This record gives sequence, structure tokens and C-alpha cells, in this order.
Amino acid sequence: MPVAAVVGSVFSLQFGSGYAATLFYALGAAGVTALRLGLSALVMLAIFRPRIWRWSADQRKAVLGFGVAFAFMNGCFYAAISHIPFGIAIAIEFLGPLTLAAVLSRRLTDFLWVIFALAGVGLIALRNVGTDQLNWPGVLFAAAAGIGWAAYIVMGARVGALVPGHGGLAASLGVAAILVIPTGFASAGTALLDPKWTLAGLAVAFFSSMLPYGLEMFALKALPKKTFAILLAIEPAAGVLAGWVILNQRLDAGTLAGIACVAIASAGATLTRREPPAEPEKPVDAVLT
Repeated sequence: MPVAAVVGSVFSLQFGSGYAATLFYALGAAGVTALRLGLSALVMLAIFRPRIWRWSADQRKAVLGFGVAFAFMNGCFYAAISHIPFGIAIAIEFLGPLTLAAVLSRRLTDFLWVIFALAGVGLIALRNVGTDQLNWPGVLFAAAAGIGWAAYIVMGARVGALVPGHGGLAASLGVAAILVIPTGFASAGTALLDPKWTLAGLAVAFFSSMLPYGLEMFALKALPKKTFAILLAIEPAAGVLAGWVILNQRLDAGTLAGIACVAIASAGATLTRREPPAEPEKPVDAVLT
């Protein structure tokens, strides 16, 4: 059951993001990001009711930094998938946490896994340069999302260490929502207030944040963290499937091989790591993409 919960979380996250991409035509990437984070924040704040006024200055700074990382990572990823296919965006984004793991450990094997992942991304580039599958805005947004993911891990670990319970996560979501809502209104205008799009945004928030979070919390109680991290390596494959089923995005064999290299590098880096880096209270993939 815990393994099934992780797999369910990954596929819920990716298919939720795939559904989110179908809303870009009406709301834009920034509008969908605002709906997802805004509605997720409202639900989480209502459930956990963080008592911010009782926190220390260090706790508030950590939550603020976590919220900024939240907003940056999600905003950049949604912008990326508005330009390039899911699987390619996720493969590029994975370079962020892989590089962070290598820098933190400073072990040769971890650097080799990053090089292997870079080779996979290079194969993707070779197969898609000059096609409509790859363009510079999408690549740059995906790379920025990877940087945001690395920052999310670092700041999430700090929040998990300083703020007990789930209040830190809820408050960080609130910070992220405040940051992205202005750009969301600039992109989508009053369409964000249309009940039709609000319901659609609630579906995105549920399948991309709330359900994956609940499943991962259940899994983490029974699974070793290393096993959990290895299972998350199926995310690029789930993204490819979501892109194919929902958005009719088809990738050639060479591109799929490059994405597989990134997934293998992610799993390999976890398998060979002596001591996993500190993780945020909420798993790093629960609000990705």
C-alpha cells in the first residue's frame, strides 16, 4: 500500500498538471499557477491554521523563503510546459535536485550521476533541436524551475526543522499565493473569478497538491526515505504518459531514451547516497510542476 500510494501520488501530480495545461488557453500559465496555489493555500490554511504570531523571527524568515521558492518553482514549471512537452520539461527540471545532491555530498559518484543526467538532456536536445518540441523559452523556464526545486528542498528542510507540524507548509503556501496572484490577474484578468474556472482550478489544486500530499504523508510513515526517493524517479515517465494521454504529446524513441537517462540518474543517485540530504516536511515532489 505505501508503494502504491507513492505511485498514485506521482501520477496524480503529473495528470493534474496535464489537466492544468489544458487551461492555459483561457487563463495563461500565470493564471493557472495563481488558481492552483491560491486555492491550495486556502484549504491548507483552513485545515492547519498556523499561529504565525507565536513564531520567532527565524521561523518567519524560513517560511517566507520557502514560500518564495514555492512560487518560483511552480510559476517557472507551468511556464515551461506551456512551451515544451511535459516529459522534456520534467527531465530538465530534475537537474536541479540532482545537482544539489552532488554539491551537498561532494562524492564523485554523485557528480557522475549528474553527468549521466546531462547526457540524457543532451540526447533530448539533439533529437529535438529545430523542431516544435523544443524552444529556448521552454528550456530556460524548465531550468529555472530546477533551480527553484533545489531552493525548495533547502528551504523546506529549514522550515521542517524550525516549525513543528504542518503549519509551516500551510503558511508557505499562503506566501506563494500572495506572490503569484498579482501576475495571475495580470494574465487572466477577471476570468480567475469566473466560477467555471474556479472549479477547474480547484480540480488542479486537488490532484496536483492536496491528493499527492496526503498519499505521500501516508507513504512516508511506512517507507524508508531512500525507497521513497527512488520511487519518485518515475516522475519523468509519468509526465510523458500524462502528456500523451491528455495533451496528445508524442515523443520519439531518442527523446524517451534521454528522459529515461534522467530517471535512472535520479534513482542511481539515491541508491548510492550514504546519507540522504535533509528533506522538507512535505516531500519535494508533492507540489511540483
